[in-house]
Amino acid sequence: MEFIPVENSSNLRGVHYEPNTQTLTVQFKSGTYEYKDVPVDTYTGLLNADSKGKYMNQNVIGKFESKKLAAQ
Repeated sequence: MEFIPVENSSNLRGVHYEPNTQTLTVQFKSGTYEYKDVPVDTYTGLLNADSKGKYMNQNVIGKFESKKLAAQ
């Protein structure tokens, strides 16, 4: 799985989106999380957000089912 690097973020390292399953995978500095049933518009909004961490907090975290992935 290839991640798009996130620059200028104190918390996010990278993001990956699988459109077929609407799965958003986010690499935080504290670990990697997978979010289910995320619309493509939400993913696009994240990519275009000035503050990716703020966008995650307002639009993704707590809004979609998530799980922490095992460290790799």
